[in-house]
Amino acid sequence: MISTTSLFAPVDQDLRLLTDNLKRLVGARHPILGAAAEHLFEAGGKRVRPAIVLLVSRATLLDQELTARHRRLAEITEMIHTASLVHDDVVDEADLRRNVPTVNSLFDNRVAVLAGDFLFAQSSWYLANLDNLEVVKLLSEVIRDFAEGEILQSINRFDTDTNLETYLEKSYFKTASLIANSAKAAGVLSDAPREVCDHLYEYGKHLGLAFQIVDDILDFTSPTEVLGKPAGSDLISGNITAPALFAMEKYPLLGKLIEREFAQAGDLEQALELVEQGDGIRRSRELAASQAQLARQHLSVLEMSAPRESLLELVDYVLGRLH
Repeated sequence: MISTTSLFAPVDQDLRLLTDNLKRLVGARHPILGAAAEHLFEAGGKRVRPAIVLLVSRATLLDQELTARHRRLAEITEMIHTASLVHDDVVDEADLRRNVPTVNSLFDNRVAVLAGDFLFAQSSWYLANLDNLEVVKLLSEVIRDFAEGEILQSINRFDTDTNLETYLEKSYFKTASLIANSAKAAGVLSDAPREVCDHLYEYGKHLGLAFQIVDDILDFTSPTEVLGKPAGSDLISGNITAPALFAMEKYPLLGKLIEREFAQAGDLEQALELVEQGDGIRRSRELAASQAQLARQHLSVLEMSAPRESLLELVDYVLGRLH
């Protein structure tokens, strides 16, 4: 499998600068918020989202140097992503993320919510200071989408009437929106033609959907020590993802187990077995592969370059997480 180190080679130095700048930018006046923010940016994330922004920036600028606004956009993207993770962990009552204690487990829910709010506020402030109305609109939409995605997920818990369309919509809100809109925003800052910017948005959207579908497959197939949470934890919490949706088509019993919220002994074990037996994993892999293929096609508008190659390889990296 490709490593992110080699994948992000064209922007390696840019990512090092980004990590240093993030710690400085979120240096809150209050020591607890500062400590929470410091913990977040030390928590071992792969920085995939800002890396995409930087790669798109370099792929659209070609021989020109990155501007301060491109770098700031990458930082804003990571701030928004991290803020959403902090709030997710509070909603999910999660103790670990990437096998690292969450902010809510280290401090408490109140501090975690405030830390997430602080990061959203900081990102909004820096976003406004980019002085580009179109980019402000694109990234503001992401923050709204995150909230809408969380609401959709909450109201659809254990709802077996959920269909694939609703699942993909929620996946767009929670994952793909940030990648799509920030990739397009990078193109806008590079003064790329409108058509190119629209293709960059589509690349990010389909890559983000593939990424989320793969995550949802791994929730069933990865051991706890790899995932940092129990296998099937989405299903346990009533979040019905692609593998379960497909499996329910073959085994209506799975729907009944979900509807009664695994109340009886052995319900959960039986449900996980039905997902595996019911072609849910295989069909979800096919869905992820089809989204990945769509993402690849939208990169054809970019000139050949090392950053463009990395963006293409990133699609293979996302699918490769399943092996």
